[in-house]
Amino acid sequence: MSTHQSKHYIGLEEKYGAHNYHPLPVVLSEGRGCYVWDVEGKRYFDFLSAYSAVNQGHCHPKIVAALHEQASKLCLTSRAFYNDALGPYEKYMHDYFGYDKILPMNSGAEAVETALKLTRKWGYLKKGIPENEAIVVACSGNFHGRTITIVSLSSDAEARAEYGPYTPGIEVIPYNNVGALSSLFEEKAASIAGFLVEPIQGEAGVNVPDEGYLKQCHTLCKTYNVLFIADEIQTGIGRTGRMLCCDHEGVRPDIVILGKALSGGVLPVSAVLADDEIMMTIEPGQHGSTFGGFPLACKVAMAALEVVKEERLAEKAEKLGEIFRDAMRAIKSPLISQIRGKGLLNAIVIAPHKGKEAWDLCLKMADNGLLAKPTHGNIIRFAPPLVITEEELMEAIGIIRESIKSSEIAQPVNDI
Repeated sequence: MSTHQSKHYIGLEEKYGAHNYHPLPVVLSEGRGCYVWDVEGKRYFDFLSAYSAVNQGHCHPKIVAALHEQASKLCLTSRAFYNDALGPYEKYMHDYFGYDKILPMNSGAEAVETALKLTRKWGYLKKGIPENEAIVVACSGNFHGRTITIVSLSSDAEARAEYGPYTPGIEVIPYNNVGALSSLFEEKAASIAGFLVEPIQGEAGVNVPDEGYLKQCHTLCKTYNVLFIADEIQTGIGRTGRMLCCDHEGVRPDIVILGKALSGGVLPVSAVLADDEIMMTIEPGQHGSTFGGFPLACKVAMAALEVVKEERLAEKAEKLGEIFRDAMRAIKSPLISQIRGKGLLNAIVIAPHKGKEAWDLCLKMADNGLLAKPTHGNIIRFAPPLVITEEELMEAIGIIRESIKSSEIAQPVNDI
């Protein structure tokens, strides 16, 4: 797959960069809409969307124009001073999502850390939990980021190994198990400040919980005076067919964590949303970020969110997601053991006895002009930009189908 030019760039990364990723051997240099091009000029469908950061498509002209306009005026002030972009952005977010306040950050992990700090503050100041006894509950299979505290929440041995000692005050229960949450609340509710959950677990392989799971968990949180914290970094901003994935069940989280597509993939922009009772527990000097809420980010985020509404991307995701899953089911391949998803966040599970075929199938799809990436060994996630048209989606489905069928043929007879 890699030519001499690609190998040059791959070699530079391998020699001078940390080896903390295992990318497909494709070197990208340009993107537009649902397509990316490599350094040799080959075009691919992007079916990862930078882990759903590029919901609005690569280099969306409205978002890029907002970036250019603001970059020519003022990029960064820090929060030592006011600027004329942050206040309008904060009001825009209030009007858009309906929460009293926004706390702007940069990366998704920063936003999760911010939500955890807010949760503990609220637990001590509002719920009356004794100092240093607050508990945050998370779910097995989660992926909330890579900081020490966040990997302390993780049940992934690879994410946790050799990073201890881990942050205390954490309980991890099974995902999609209302009974486990109820039992823990019955036992320790007085010390529990918050329940942190992904409405759909993306990195775990698009694990979609049972219908009603979020609603029941939210009700339990209200019953036991525990904050319901939704990590919508990957599932939010239209990806699953609603503006927020929690909207599918009519759940209004106490804290919402956003990132990725909040900027359309143009800049690292994240945010934590909450009402005053929670947000105002943090006072000046108690939390911050040099770049959090910088003018460039504010203008880009507003443009990115305008695109989502103007182009009705959530509605598109819902419609095209149904088409995609129906098409995957119609393939009826022995390589596929399961198809799951919501909106345009979907995955196929490769039959366990097929070894490393998920990676091999991704290489095959790349050869055929579509980029996707395995997760957890035998799962392939499919998440194209939401701007993809139905015609483009059908062409991409054809590539996936062809790649799967040709991979079947390549298997030994007794392996099928």
